[in-house]
Amino acid sequence: MKQLFKLTGALTLLMAFVLGGEVVAQGNTSITPSNFGDRQFRTDTVFSSRPIREDDKMYQIAVWRRIDLREKFNLSLYGTGVAKLDGIINAIYKAVVDENAIEVFADEEFTQPMSIAEFSNKFWINALGDSIFIKDMYYLDFREDFVFDGHRSEVLFDIKYLEIVMPAGTNAGVSQETVAFIRYKDFYEHFKNHPRHYWINFQNTSKHLPYDQAFDLRLFKSVVRKFTNPNDDLIADMVDPEHPNPDLQAYLNSLAFEYKLLEYESNLWEW
Repeated sequence: MKQLFKLTGALTLLMAFVLGGEVVAQGNTSITPSNFGDRQFRTDTVFSSRPIREDDKMYQIAVWRRIDLREKFNLSLYGTGVAKLDGIINAIYKAVVDENAIEVFADEEFTQPMSIAEFSNKFWINALGDSIFIKDMYYLDFREDFVFDGHRSEVLFDIKYLEIVMPAGTNAGVSQETVAFIRYKDFYEHFKNHPRHYWINFQNTSKHLPYDQAFDLRLFKSVVRKFTNPNDDLIADMVDPEHPNPDLQAYLNSLAFEYKLLEYESNLWEW
């Protein structure tokens, strides 16, 4: 028996020598990666609230969506009453202007930081000198990656950023305008279990949800405006301009793309 123990110990030392003197236990994942060897995984720790290891992404496509807060399904984000002061747009405004808790940018590459004054001025119609009512800021766009995570064997929605958009009607009737871009991770962390700003449950007022949980559960209705394509076109730009109803056709094309994503996820488990 002693000879067996000696032989086992010798084999262990030999393996350690061959492997460079370092024995690594397997078990690190994209959720808890280690810091050495081939476990130095690249992850998005800047924008993603729950980073996915790049090596685990078996399929990925970028999707740009729009949440119209006026839609019935999105009223829990829009807020209550006429002014909508307890809605998500005013919550973001206060987080930036009053609390200086979220950094805002002028471009989607996040290379042009905006000052609080610049952001605040976006909520004024300079030509008239009047402030914009929060209820009139009803577009909230965002960009996400539709990802098949090979490690978890599931499809995930990895949101990268939010974009506050001023509708054409609000912007003195000219055209829609981007107010600011916000890293989704910053939004997610700030509003996690926030005591004053949350997704409103009109059916059960004892069960309001923080914004982070509402977005994790996809408690909103959105429309796809763009997806990864060679020309970087919006879906609306892909419609024939001579079509008798281009807006309706763009919406139908958006739904068709949505169904393709659902079909892709369903077909993953067909074989």
